[in-house]
Amino acid sequence: MTVCRIAEKSIRVRLIDWYISIASTTMKDPTKSESIPIAEEQLRKVTIGEPNVVNSTIAIVDYDPVWPVLFEEEARRIRAALGERVLRVEHVGSTSVCRLAAKPIIDIVLVVADAADEAAYAPALEAAGYILRIREPDWYQHRMFRGPDRDINLHCFSDGCPEIERMLVFRDWLRANEVDRLLYERTKRELAAKTWKYVQNYADAKTAVVEEILARAQNASGSKVRDVAT
Repeated sequence: MTVCRIAEKSIRVRLIDWYISIASTTMKDPTKSESIPIAEEQLRKVTIGEPNVVNSTIAIVDYDPVWPVLFEEEARRIRAALGERVLRVEHVGSTSVCRLAAKPIIDIVLVVADAADEAAYAPALEAAGYILRIREPDWYQHRMFRGPDRDINLHCFSDGCPEIERMLVFRDWLRANEVDRLLYERTKRELAAKTWKYVQNYADAKTAVVEEILARAQNASGSKVRDVAT
């Protein structure tokens, strides 16, 4: 049985609170239901080192069944580095959705007791080769590390952060709903064909379609999705 089929059979769309923070660092207001396109000044403020300038189109590739395998390998490395400090590890972002085209970057959510307490987990991750690139104390204390030897984004959040469930809900909704998955993929391909200074600018441009899909997911579940973050 394929990974996709296994995932489809196990899906239970739990609209507790939603997703998509993937490799983006949008300036978000947790009290509002929209994302504010990030200014370059703010991008530089939250980025450790220089932001990566692309000044190009964005590479979107067809779904690759190796992506969940790569996630599992990375999850084992994270657990080996942190042990019991790992409360949860989840594959998120477009590479976690079967048959969805994506940037070939594995997005991972790591849940720790307190993301603001970097001393409790960052040195161990850095010893394993991960590099801290994003620090957002004003947005759920989000931290983002790059991978040691493959293209990954490791997003760290504190236990109980509502963004975790938002990310999982959006992932599960796209796994279960072919119409919205195709809409999202079509929109991504159209936007990716344009030229962007930063990948973040491309991520911000997806806000409208993300909100549209979330509205349908929210109506289907009868739950309130409080934030939208792309």
